Amino acid sequence: MLRLIVATTLCLLVAGCTNIAYYAQAVGGQMRLMAGTRPISEVVNDTATEPGLRQQLEQAIAIREFASRELALPNNGSYRSYADLERPYVVWNVFAAPEFSLEPQQWCMVFIGCVNYRGYYDKYDADLYAGELRQAGADTYVGGVSAYSTLGYFNDPVLNTFLRFGDHEVARIIFHELAHQLVYAEGDSAFNESFATVVENEGMHRWLNKLAAPEKLRDFEKQQERKAQFHRLVADCRDKLRVIYVSSLAPDAKRHAKTEVTAELKQNYTDLKASWGGYGGYDQWFNQPINNAVLGSVTLYTQWVPAFQALLEEEGGSLPRFYLRVAALARLTKTERSAALNQFLPSRKAATEPSPAT
Repeated sequence: MLRLIVATTLCLLVAGCTNIAYYAQAVGGQMRLMAGTRPISEVVNDTATEPGLRQQLEQAIAIREFASRELALPNNGSYRSYADLERPYVVWNVFAAPEFSLEPQQWCMVFIGCVNYRGYYDKYDADLYAGELRQAGADTYVGGVSAYSTLGYFNDPVLNTFLRFGDHEVARIIFHELAHQLVYAEGDSAFNESFATVVENEGMHRWLNKLAAPEKLRDFEKQQERKAQFHRLVADCRDKLRVIYVSSLAPDAKRHAKTEVTAELKQNYTDLKASWGGYGGYDQWFNQPINNAVLGSVTLYTQWVPAFQALLEEEGGSLPRFYLRVAALARLTKTERSAALNQFLPSRKAATEPSPAT
């Protein structure tokens, strides 16, 4: 709590902290979250705890130990406590982008630097801010978030907001958020999220292998393949929009072309869903107007995933060596970092490798 008070005071003193209302809701939300946490061991041993919750938390303890022991992730107080927030999401993130650009808007904040989203503990506040951005002409999107990392400033708890999705989601989130505590590059959300996503995916494979649960592993791999297909649809849509936005078309013509491309994306998803036998895991995402902000919220987590996967393979799957390489990248400037990661993209590597002798 002392850290939080100091952070609040510094925020209000540092030049650039002009939006006091925003910081006040952020600090207040974090304080309420911390005040509602209890050690998992205490909750598990409480006779009033429901058996289902006790079982979930016992599994969360095992996942947390695995994360540090087997994945070399930080061994600290994070995910050793529990909080029931009595709501479906811990925060709601606001994403924004210009009407004719895929470049996401950034917000710069004390301690964490610049990020491509702005979080609110109350959905009403998030919707209100998104509405202001829309009135100014931006594409916007408000998305619920099950967990976030305080980057080691505080001990992040296990939350009901992701516990409700089952053990797979608990493991995925704990691996992902602990990765943020390990390596974080200020002002580069795509780098940070892509890195954490690769750690999350590698962690899930190792966790499910340890459980000796081949059926669960097959289900996870099928889910990963569907996710990859979804991301390819989104990438294809973004490529088409990028061509439209840099063209010499008049604004009204660009809007019409944009509408056609996003409608095509939805139709492509309908076809893809049919090939999945009717699986509708992405229905909620598609049951909304698709715009640049919505598309950007997806790309944020995947832009550099292939590059990080290639880097992990180059290190023979050694996570400690992989982390050292990523930490070195994080110390570069954003431009240098992007150039370095580009060299690990499969298309770039294929272009630079010599052709086999004939």
